[in-house]
Amino acid sequence: MSNPHQYPQQPQQPQQPGWGQPPTPPAWQPPPPKKSSAGKIVGFGCLGLVGLLVLLGIVGALIGNDDSSNDSKGSNVTASSTAAETPAEEEPQKAAEEPSKKAPEPAVKVAAKKAKFAGSILAEGSNYTSVLITVTNNSDETVDVNPLYFSITGTDGTKRTAELAVDENQIDTVDLAPGENISGTVTGKGKFTPKYVTYTDGILGDPMRADVN
Repeated sequence: MSNPHQYPQQPQQPQQPGWGQPPTPPAWQPPPPKKSSAGKIVGFGCLGLVGLLVLLGIVGALIGNDDSSNDSKGSNVTASSTAAETPAEEEPQKAAEEPSKKAPEPAVKVAAKKAKFAGSILAEGSNYTSVLITVTNNSDETVDVNPLYFSITGTDGTKRTAELAVDENQIDTVDLAPGENISGTVTGKGKFTPKYVTYTDGILGDPMRADVN
């Protein structure tokens, strides 16, 4: 018969190892946790993205260089074509800017300008108009000069023949040798404004006109 006052038996505690002795490992140990590959995947993903961006930047730079080179080539072609066209365009302008060649001197040159009437003793008053004439012989032959070979046309359109010996400075009657010139006045009757003088080399020669300056 058991003693009612007997205490229940305490479970036996495992014997603690003595100091200095390593603990006995348990018969089963959980395997070490496996390293997750998610970090590696994330790392490789970031590197791949960076590499892709670098590659895209290189490709864009190459394309930009090609475009710029093409543009520069195009501009060079345009410039060269423009330069090729410029001389053709400038030729008319240069021709226009070049001074025109002087026309050959006429065989007989006549110049006329206004002059003050200087009445001679044969003049009947002062109702006359005189023009100073200069005749230059540029030909190889002798030229006949005579006051009767001249006529004066005024601004009113009226043609007046020369009045002989009424002006003291009247042009002389001479045979003008090649290279020579002579000056003198030709006078018309009345007061008028002279416009031009007509000279005829001889009776049957061709008329030559000179404006009065």
